[in-house]
Amino acid sequence: MSTTIPAVSTAAATSQVLVTRFQAIRRQSVALCRPLLPEDTVVQPMLDVSPPKWHLAHTTWFWETFLLREYLPGYQLFHPDYAFLFNSYYNSLGSRVNRADRGTISRPPLSDVYAYRTYVDKHMEQLLALQDTLPAAFAEVLELGLQHEQQHQELLATDIKYILSTSPLAPAYQEAPVQRAVAAVPAAAWLPVPGGVHTIGFEGTGFCFDNELARHKVYVDDFELQNRLVTNAEFLEFIEAGGYQNFRYWMGEGWDLVQSQHWTAPLYWIKQDNGWHRFTHHGLVPIELAAPVTHVSFYEADAYAQWRGLRLPSEQEWEIAARHFGATPQGGTFLESSLLDPQPLAPDADPTQCHQLLGDVWEWTYSAYHAYPGYQRAAGALGEYNGKFMVNQLVLRGGSCATPESHIRITYRNFFHADKRWQFTGIRLAR
Repeated sequence: MSTTIPAVSTAAATSQVLVTRFQAIRRQSVALCRPLLPEDTVVQPMLDVSPPKWHLAHTTWFWETFLLREYLPGYQLFHPDYAFLFNSYYNSLGSRVNRADRGTISRPPLSDVYAYRTYVDKHMEQLLALQDTLPAAFAEVLELGLQHEQQHQELLATDIKYILSTSPLAPAYQEAPVQRAVAAVPAAAWLPVPGGVHTIGFEGTGFCFDNELARHKVYVDDFELQNRLVTNAEFLEFIEAGGYQNFRYWMGEGWDLVQSQHWTAPLYWIKQDNGWHRFTHHGLVPIELAAPVTHVSFYEADAYAQWRGLRLPSEQEWEIAARHFGATPQGGTFLESSLLDPQPLAPDADPTQCHQLLGDVWEWTYSAYHAYPGYQRAAGALGEYNGKFMVNQLVLRGGSCATPESHIRITYRNFFHADKRWQFTGIRLAR
């Protein structure tokens, strides 16, 4: 289902390298939707989830709007209504279908959306052949478009899971792959990280989103970080100890949600006569106790930490630790694995190293999502990409099993509201 897509400097790449990378990323989006029925692709069971058909069309609209219309002479729109149907949140580009109403877009049919993708891809390949004659801004927007589509691939994976989970039949998206059985993982070890003045934020010549800039200094005290993620077995202890019934561990808004939404476990967990199960891309399966717990809100992550007498790291601490321990994607679980589930840490993992920092689950931090010092929002429509969301959200770090490996880096700042659970979100403890 997945293809490894190397990260390449767009500005320095040849036309053929760019075409190859563009085609690989575009094929990946289609491959993610291939197991679905056409009927699956129009469902929108909640506001946060977009129909897969909409994702396929919106990512195509991005290429048409920001590159083909701007840089390819004589380009003709595939359809005049698609800008209204498949714009996401760009107020600069006119009116659009309300986010909550994307499930009403039963037409155009899925076959037309695939034809739209083919049409735009063909013209993008023509445009990429002209790259040597185009201004430097073209390469910047092209790279943003590739990264944007990879973001939507992660959303496709998580939205598909939520959509299928709401079906009365609880269908499997794909057959479960053969995986190594891990009965238990080593006890979590505490790793010290020296405090002081550190520099965080993106550096280098490759791509980053504007919210990773500007690089700046921060001060932190000495702290310790657990060397692995919290497991299902450990979170189950919280459940069985009455964690969801004791307000003392919860923030006020979190406790209100526990009561009003009747939360008793992470999203997708179901208690049956023979024990806890959870819905996965492979259908309903028994809880794998050794795997990292996932699909928890910030409120649940914080309550668990409070119950343990510990805390979540700040995003500054997380990045400092990732640099200190030399975090790399190697060994992490990403979209390319096709597993679509976080994996247990190997029993023989070195306890002196910090594991699972990249891949498997997005790790909640105790940091509000706001601009770094010196941040400047870009002009025009692309200035709406990140800056206008810098309020009332928390930062998550590290990527997940649905993140393309070439898309992640230690400075990447994801962000969600504290109640969100449908993404692959998890927990690492600090003290």
